[in-house]
Amino acid sequence: MFITFEGPEGSGKSTQLPLLAQFLEESGLPVVRTREPGGTKIGDQIREVLVRMDNTELHPRTEILLFLAARAQLVEELIIPSLNQGKIILCDRYGDSTLAYQGYGHGLDLETLRAMLQFATGGLKPDLTILLDVDVMTGLKRKKIKEEWNRLDAFELSFHERVRAGYHMLAEQEPERWKIVDATQDPDQVQKEIRGLVLDAIEKKKN
Repeated sequence: MFITFEGPEGSGKSTQLPLLAQFLEESGLPVVRTREPGGTKIGDQIREVLVRMDNTELHPRTEILLFLAARAQLVEELIIPSLNQGKIILCDRYGDSTLAYQGYGHGLDLETLRAMLQFATGGLKPDLTILLDVDVMTGLKRKKIKEEWNRLDAFELSFHERVRAGYHMLAEQEPERWKIVDATQDPDQVQKEIRGLVLDAIEKKKN
């Protein structure tokens, strides 16, 4: 089963995903954790280019091609082999991030991006996507407190607002796949809701 976590900056994905992984592993389920961009040796090298603060001249088209390159490698090297082994994949961001950030955020053509995603992923889509939703100001403040600030975080506030709105539009288009969790709640409550959604999805997958 392929489960992805999406959300604006500071939504808590890097906190909640490991907690879910631990819970599933303790329940006896085989789990693989990964992230985008990265997750492979080649992908991690691409990630370094994307997040470096001094790469301010990186063009949005260049940015999307780098993200897609890392994603194609991740799908072929890790995700597909793991799915074939019957494992549960938990991925911090995936193709929907491209539509939210480069599409809605930067204003690149969504249909073109969808075609590029189809090529990069071979058409592989998640079984479940959890959107950890948080208002932009709260999310960015969280990122600054954790000192994880990078090139993507430094875009103007209106960019991040467009990204968040884009996520909600994507969720509306595929309500069966997307589940929205209020990430401003207490972290324990957020995790409780995530576990419920995931266990329900696993049960449905069996049937």
